[in-house]
Amino acid sequence: MTEENKDIDHLVAMICSEMDQLKHLSETAKDSRAPVTLDQQSVGRLSRMDAMQQQSMELATEERRQHRLATLAAALRRVKSGDYGFCLKCDDKIAAGRLAVDPAVTLCIDCA
Repeated sequence: MTEENKDIDHLVAMICSEMDQLKHLSETAKDSRAPVTLDQQSVGRLSRMDAMQQQSMELATEERRQHRLATLAAALRRVKSGDYGFCLKCDDKIAAGRLAVDPAVTLCIDCA
């Protein structure tokens, strides 16, 4: 196995690990995104407003999680097609250090 294949295998493992973490976070935070009840007898108006704000923030966080999952899945597709590690804009090789920081990066430093 060449050094480059080992590096790609390590980056794929990083991508899969991050995807697993994001999916786990999404699952554990599911209750935070649930609709807020409108019963003011059991929850005061200000508490309900706080709950609605918290729900809104969790929905935005979930949207970012889903976007990152899509980005990571696209990186895995590039690995399978043989296009991984190459800039989508100029087609030059992306530096290994840049990929180590973010294995789903799509642009070289010059194009970014």
